[in-house]
Amino acid sequence: MPIHFGTDGWRAVISDSFTFDNLRIVTQAIADAVASEHWDKSTNSEKSPDKNKIVVGYDTRFLSDRFAGEVARVLAANGFTVLLAQSDSPTPAISFAVKHNNAIAGMMITASHNAPRYNGLKLKGAFGGSALPEQCRGVEVYINDNEEQARGPNLMDFKKARDAGLIQKFNPLPAYFEHMHKLINTDIIADNPQRFVVDAMYGSGRGVIKSFLQGTGCEIAEIRGEMNPGFGGVHPEPIAKYLGPLASAVSSGMGNFGVVTDGDADRIGAMDERGNFVDPHKIMALALKYLVEKRGWTGAVVRTVSTTRMIDRLAKRYGLKLYETPVGFNHIADYMMKEDVLIGGEESGGISFKGHIPEGDGPIMGLLIVEMIAAANKSLFEMVDELIADVGPALYERADLRLSRPVAKAEMTEFLTKKAPSVIGGQKVEEISQRDGVKYIMADDSWLLIRPSGTEPVLRVYVEGRNAEMIKSLMAYGKTVAESVV
Repeated sequence: MPIHFGTDGWRAVISDSFTFDNLRIVTQAIADAVASEHWDKSTNSEKSPDKNKIVVGYDTRFLSDRFAGEVARVLAANGFTVLLAQSDSPTPAISFAVKHNNAIAGMMITASHNAPRYNGLKLKGAFGGSALPEQCRGVEVYINDNEEQARGPNLMDFKKARDAGLIQKFNPLPAYFEHMHKLINTDIIADNPQRFVVDAMYGSGRGVIKSFLQGTGCEIAEIRGEMNPGFGGVHPEPIAKYLGPLASAVSSGMGNFGVVTDGDADRIGAMDERGNFVDPHKIMALALKYLVEKRGWTGAVVRTVSTTRMIDRLAKRYGLKLYETPVGFNHIADYMMKEDVLIGGEESGGISFKGHIPEGDGPIMGLLIVEMIAAANKSLFEMVDELIADVGPALYERADLRLSRPVAKAEMTEFLTKKAPSVIGGQKVEEISQRDGVKYIMADDSWLLIRPSGTEPVLRVYVEGRNAEMIKSLMAYGKTVAESVV
């Protein structure tokens, strides 16, 4: 039973590896790890959390509510008091609930943006973000140790656990909304109410943005907000190829722009009035400009290795410290917890900013987009157009190469570093980064990144260029060398 924690927990195919039996085994290992003295040293929380309290939430996937119930039974049998969400909820709402309720940990049943056949478990620390790497390693140690000792999971009857007060159902949204009201200026939105579409992609972000903006005068049409555990047969990932329904809704006049969240609502995407996808690179850059120029905020800027260098150019202009991290929001969270960070984000759509939990949050970024548009009194197309004229151009593309066998990351990095070209697309390779995979950075700030995924059997090729010709050259070279690695 190979169970490995990736950058944010464990994901597997439902009824193949992701079964009730395996989930109970993993939950028992988490209970053991959380109860150990090593876990408490890694909580990184501002105040000492309640060592006996764990928050459990779930998304809209097939059997997620049942899986969450089994998790609660195991935790209760181990003496924990479980705050179990009463309905499907966004991952960031559950993460915030961990911190708000002073719990020692949190567990979210979700496979995020993965295909409908997957489910998974995200593990959260007391600080309201993804569990630290050493905490996840501790869970794996207990999984192996329990297996060697033939120690099965403890299990308590659900009704008995509820009667004993060990499982308590709760609604995470009121406290989450109260917190978001401190970070989103609804007065600005109410002064210039917007008419837009929210695409929930059948995920657990459904209804959240619409509910939060009640009373502001906004006209909000939500699509794909009903329960559909198969997600309409597509990955619930907010990228252009899965957003046909949103493009249709905007073009048919249901709204002047669109915002979209993924399966568990920790990622964001957007669409302008012309049906152009506004990717997280542009969203993060627009947010950085807004927070500095309109709110007057300062602080460090953190982005992953696969995120646009428009962010670098803006940070340099504003005199802000910039950090580049490996892919995975947990690396951004590390900075958000140890110093004053203005904004942190990654190309996949996980973005957060000052005052919020160290967790990617789709709803709050969707609301910030609405606030930015209301404050600017311009269309989203105009705002993006001005951004590109200001700090662009920056064209972006990503290709995923399916692997028949795993690629050894260290060997791949060494190979690509040794084989580094001096020129790509007529531009000199000025810098080679090995922060996460191998990244070639050109003289004109274009770049090519090749790295294996941390959650799927995929080799990813990312490119950013100043024009279409450069994108084509970078991608052609990237695919060629990536295939030679495979």
